[in-house]
Amino acid sequence: MRALFFGTPAIAVPALEALASLADVAGVVCQPDRPAGRGLELRAPPVKERALALGLEVVQPTKIRTEEFAEWVRSRQADVALVIAYGRILPPALLAAPRRGCMNLHASILPKYRGAAPITWAIVRGESETGISLMQMDEGCDTGPVFSITRTPIGPEQTADELFEVMGRLAADVVRADLARAVAGELEAAPQDGAAATEAPLLEKSDGRVPWGKAARAVHDHVRGMTSWPGAATTTRDGKGLKLLSTRVATEAGTRGAPGTVLRADRGGIEVACGEGALCILRAQRESKRAADASELVSGRALAVGDVLGFDPSAQRG
Repeated sequence: MRALFFGTPAIAVPALEALASLADVAGVVCQPDRPAGRGLELRAPPVKERALALGLEVVQPTKIRTEEFAEWVRSRQADVALVIAYGRILPPALLAAPRRGCMNLHASILPKYRGAAPITWAIVRGESETGISLMQMDEGCDTGPVFSITRTPIGPEQTADELFEVMGRLAADVVRADLARAVAGELEAAPQDGAAATEAPLLEKSDGRVPWGKAARAVHDHVRGMTSWPGAATTTRDGKGLKLLSTRVATEAGTRGAPGTVLRADRGGIEVACGEGALCILRAQRESKRAADASELVSGRALAVGDVLGFDPSAQRG
């Protein structure tokens, strides 16, 4: 099997390694190097670094809707292009270039969570299960027929960062188990039920705003899902930003208050009222400060009983 690979971030690396173990990889396509860190030095994406280590050809087009790039893809004479977290929508000319087209490893149980951020939104919305869907790509956004779905549980305390690692390994398992069979026509692709589709839109920084008006469990899920990008953010009494890093649902809320109100702030911990129940803040980071646990936040007078943390329901989404 001769294949192309399209992918960019760390979650795609295990799938690339799996593909290289069973196919002749004719080229790897990833997004261009980007400025990163305080010095804003150009940094190669993880897929590029691993591909070069494997001795594979890497291309990083700034534009993919050009005849020049389409011709490069056609010239590879690939049986299939495998795509995972590439970060751009492929035009029809690319989708049709390989003999068996392009196949995508999508990180959800399709048709649920179509879009750019399925892992985060699955956690935010309280799902207990997700998976990798191997699908034939078409011109829609994750709308193509599905060859296989491999499921995995989402732990009640699992963060998006942790689940990303699990999903990367799971994607590699799917490549080894199902890709060659799909390319050979041994797996039948089933059409998706569009009526059952849900969306997982690209994350924006504003999506991280903590929705204190929701139930404590939903707020906790929000914190888990937004870790570490864009981060679960709120504001303190002085208007400064506060990023929640670790939380848990309070087993009992002794007092009640308006959503976002600090009910308790002592050596025993910090509890904040939600629309239903309360949330314990275990670890957080104040604006321009280092991360601190609850006792440090209290001793540093970052939070006190009666404070109301920022709440803007109109800014919530999902």
